[in-house]
Amino acid sequence: MITVRSRLQAVGNSRLVASWVWMGLCAFVWNLSGCSKSVAPEAGGTAKAASATPVFRHVDITGAPYAQALTGLADPQGQARSLADWRGKAVLVFFGYTRCPDVCPTTLQDAAEVARLLGPQADRFQVVFVTLDPVRDTPNVLDPYVKSFNPSFVALRGDDASTRQVAQHFKVFFERVEGKSPGNETFDHTAASFVFDPEGRVRLYVRGGQGPEALAHDVRQLLL
Repeated sequence: MITVRSRLQAVGNSRLVASWVWMGLCAFVWNLSGCSKSVAPEAGGTAKAASATPVFRHVDITGAPYAQALTGLADPQGQARSLADWRGKAVLVFFGYTRCPDVCPTTLQDAAEVARLLGPQADRFQVVFVTLDPVRDTPNVLDPYVKSFNPSFVALRGDDASTRQVAQHFKVFFERVEGKSPGNETFDHTAASFVFDPEGRVRLYVRGGQGPEALAHDVRQLLL
């Protein structure tokens, strides 16, 4: 005859067994979790963590099918240039014009500050200014303009057709706005820059007015 006491003992024993099973299951799952996070050793037997994906403060456009080349443009000395000329550097490309009253000088001033913030790494940072106004931005105008911000900055210029072609390839909008008198035209244009890594791949879309600190942070990430 089963007494109340024996029933209670049976219940207690079954609960104890269930607790042991639960603890064993938790330990098993924990070990599996630990295995999934282990780091494979290198050839020498030392473990090395996988490199983390860079965290950028600007828009990451890695792998974009546009903004791949600066075709048909030359520097103020008349030498045809391409992104390959600056392989090994982080390159910032900005489209504007020398008579731009606000966005262009602000962007170039910020870029000069980025170079200062980079310190010893500044020699691995190249700024390229592409004029959208090749008629008025002659070589004699362009060169001193960009170098007034930083002597290392490079200006590029093409004819109207090549300028429009490159701008379209970068998805840069620009439109001439007639002035009150001839020769005083302005341009509405995209106020953004493109940053390439040392391998020549477009990586970042930098909206205007974001300040130099965030851009310096992202350039450092690209130079790692």
